[in-house]
Amino acid sequence: MLASPPSCAALLALAAAAAACSPSPRPPAPRVTWATASPVQPAAAAPPVLPTHSLPGPAAIAAATPVRADTLATDLDGNTFTVPAGWSVATVGPLTVVVAPERDSRVALVDVSAASPEAARDAAWQAYTQAAPPPLREAIDREDRDGWTRWKTFRYTTSPAERRRISVSPRFAHGRWCVLIYDVANAVAEKRGGQLDLVTELLAKGYARESFHGRSAARLDAAKLEQLRRFVADAELQTGVPGVSFGVIQDGNVVWSGGIGVRELGKPAQVDAKTLYLIASNTKTLTTLMLAKLVDQGRLAWDTPVTSVLPSFRLGDPEITRQVLIRHLFCACTGVPRQDLEWYFEWKGSTPESVMKTLGAMTPTSRFGELYQYSNLMAAAGGFVGGHAMLPGVELGAAYDRAMQRLVFDPLGMTATTFDYARALRGNHAMPHGLDIDGKPVRDAMDQNYAFIALRPAGAAWSNVDDLLRYVAMELADGKLADGGRYISKDALLARRAPSVTVGVDAAYGMGMAISTGYSITRYHHGGDLFGFHSDMMWIPEANVGAVVLTNGDLGTVLRTEFARKLLELLYDGEPQADANVVAAARTAIAELAARRKTLTVPADPAAVAQLAAVYRNAALGEIRVVRKAGKTLFDFGEFVSEVASRPNPDGTTSFVAIDPGLDVFAGVAEVRGGKPTLTVRDSQHEYVFSAD
Repeated sequence: MLASPPSCAALLALAAAAAACSPSPRPPAPRVTWATASPVQPAAAAPPVLPTHSLPGPAAIAAATPVRADTLATDLDGNTFTVPAGWSVATVGPLTVVVAPERDSRVALVDVSAASPEAARDAAWQAYTQAAPPPLREAIDREDRDGWTRWKTFRYTTSPAERRRISVSPRFAHGRWCVLIYDVANAVAEKRGGQLDLVTELLAKGYARESFHGRSAARLDAAKLEQLRRFVADAELQTGVPGVSFGVIQDGNVVWSGGIGVRELGKPAQVDAKTLYLIASNTKTLTTLMLAKLVDQGRLAWDTPVTSVLPSFRLGDPEITRQVLIRHLFCACTGVPRQDLEWYFEWKGSTPESVMKTLGAMTPTSRFGELYQYSNLMAAAGGFVGGHAMLPGVELGAAYDRAMQRLVFDPLGMTATTFDYARALRGNHAMPHGLDIDGKPVRDAMDQNYAFIALRPAGAAWSNVDDLLRYVAMELADGKLADGGRYISKDALLARRAPSVTVGVDAAYGMGMAISTGYSITRYHHGGDLFGFHSDMMWIPEANVGAVVLTNGDLGTVLRTEFARKLLELLYDGEPQADANVVAAARTAIAELAARRKTLTVPADPAAVAQLAAVYRNAALGEIRVVRKAGKTLFDFGEFVSEVASRPNPDGTTSFVAIDPGLDVFAGVAEVRGGKPTLTVRDSQHEYVFSAD
């Protein structure tokens, strides 16, 4: 649940996901059904190039019937996974193949006997197809988990035009290897990511994840809080994150708040509970609270059509526009794809009104209620619609700001929380940090974090531990303030916690918040990610415990994930996993960055650079100017400038990749189309062609 566009944080997402653990599979969160849902057209993009190898057993797979609901299944050796609703599963010789509804993407499970992960990989690939695999890009050792040891992931290089991800992951248990072959189109990986988690969260035969069911939460006494503090201190060293501020509340009392580390590398100022950080997508949760207050006041209802509040609201499909209700703006369940590049590349001069106009050109790529697809622009619209409902005669951004101040920040006593970047940067604040091309912690470029101001309901608030603990305390008190007074009705508040769409294993999404049922404990939370800032806030009603963790470094994704695990260990006497998980996940993340570095030529290959035009333009994403300076090649996007490295692709094209810390959101493929030089930029579901002047 990231607020940011793809950045170096995105490169670390797999490490954070790998570090997360949950118990044995539970029934998925309730799915939303929509009687009025209509078919949608795919987003504008050229059709994917199918892989050159043939799918094994095509007749058997074509005959497989899609399952109607998420269904537990086993491979031939008895290892357990889930077939998502709408997907098909077939056994073809030694393979168990799970096929996406699009039929161009699949996950295959192959059980083999072999002497090494490399031998297991080769045997599984040969069983999958007689075609040679693509070139190997990286081999990454993974931590032992879910009953598996000797786990390794091999990722392969595909050409950008294929728009495809291929990896092979052998893991060992009971004297055999289970090899997972991931052969998935980028568009499917993006919009069906939650479903793919169900397939790839593979448990070794007989293994059950830890469960805290039936256990009572412990008191967080001084000894336990010292263990938590030591965990954060050690994790900060392991991840290289410069500063971490965190706090914990139990039974309405703050039992810990403080910080470890510095606000900025090379400077002595320490972080503490009052240090401001950009909290990114945690802003969404606060914004839905503002909407809940408006519902409580009778100004609107969760089922109010959005166009009846703001008639100018629209998506790319008029019929779907009419179906969108207030609750849908934050449910991540409408099928609107992420599509961040269109506002991210052209944020200077952007306004709430222009953000709404951009949203009006977007078309859902899945049906209402069908899939989890996270949209920053939809969430931004939700905040602006709420502000407009309260102050209809005021400009959208100003109306939202005033609504948040009057309905959320002031009554909760969140006196430091602000959308005013200048105010935040004048006081006690952290600065963002990332990893450079060689994996060294450095200051991130702060400039790109200004991109979120125009869509601030989705992720542009600055806050600190003290303020956010006040918010968490109110959630734990079901809408009451510290003095016992009623701030909001319980019904309006808790409506946000109802699952709207399944995200993955033991996870669902409500309205601007995630619902995790891992370890048989319900935890509500939201993460936040912007350039160099990564955070989480969470609350566990049955333990009457909440927490906030804020970081100013890109491996904060690892730290915040395992912070939640450590807190649960302390509350429920869990197996001591979090400390080791941090070490393993940080090591994996650094290994992935090192593997990426080996694919790049820095400075960019002069021969490839010589083929570039001076200026490229695209109607949606603006202009790119190619600048050569001091032996480096720079791409000037207007909003930001970055050095680019070059990377040859198997099809003979060359990709130019932005490599400055915090700016690695760009990978453009240089080629000639119609006799003209072009740069092609793709996200998972869209393609943008920049043409030379």
